[in-house]
Amino acid sequence: MTRDLRDKVAFITGGASGLGLGMAKAFGREGMKVMIADIEQAALTKAVAELRASQVRAEGVLCDVASRGAVREAALKTISAFGKVHVVCNNAGVAAGGPLGTVAERDWDWITEVNLLGVVYGTEVFAPLIESHGEGGHFVNTASMAGMLGIPNMEPYCATKFAVVAMSEGWAAQLAPKNIGVSVLCPGFVQTRIHESHRNKPTRYGGQETVQTGVGDTREQAAAMVMSGIPVEPVANRVVEAIKDNDLYVFTHVEFRAVVEARMRNILAAFDKSATSKALSGLAPRELSTLAQQSQAGRK
Repeated sequence: MTRDLRDKVAFITGGASGLGLGMAKAFGREGMKVMIADIEQAALTKAVAELRASQVRAEGVLCDVASRGAVREAALKTISAFGKVHVVCNNAGVAAGGPLGTVAERDWDWITEVNLLGVVYGTEVFAPLIESHGEGGHFVNTASMAGMLGIPNMEPYCATKFAVVAMSEGWAAQLAPKNIGVSVLCPGFVQTRIHESHRNKPTRYGGQETVQTGVGDTREQAAAMVMSGIPVEPVANRVVEAIKDNDLYVFTHVEFRAVVEARMRNILAAFDKSATSKALSGLAPRELSTLAQQSQAGRK
């Protein structure tokens, strides 16, 4: 897709607040048309009004990303409003966590269906629509530094975010020949309301009951940690850069580099240990597998 985003169309889930709304504003400054999708009608109405007041060509659509049908309907409404879509931000996400054995079954369902399947639905529904107009496009999938690091008590969140990273890596290789880029956004704490995501928890997952996030020991600690993060605006601006440069990995908290490097060193050390393992010493030398070669190609 061209680096010029003017008059292109963006669709953003979780678009009525936090990172989603920040992206919508950043895209608007680039001259893009924006459809924001959200599960919270009052916030959606307010956000659309705010965007329009800033001269952004914006529409809103109510959408539960855990429903493929709802995502498909939102896509059709976007096409009806703007004719086509170029950039899709699979950004909606929720938080749930806690000590092993304490996370409710319906909370596992909730976080998996929103954070993981929501990204699947957004990509599978919109990829053919982007390909059909032949102008190229881009997906931005919001993961987290929790998609790079396993964090105690945050296993449900980390599991879904690791999955988003893995899917993005594979889709990047699949979609590149179609002139469709993929970026996976992996921020640390950003000043959003992720710690309050239970406010929009549907009744099928237990309604608006308080959910452990795995961040801190209390709701107050979780709020303090999230709000100690960086503002939304620079993250959104970094997303614009990533789309223009077709970056696969998008990091906003460079202070985490040392921690990620330490994890990678541990992984490489495990390879070194296996290279001298007596249990494996009888195996004949092997070439890199086709799957490994495909994985390597997807990261170029």
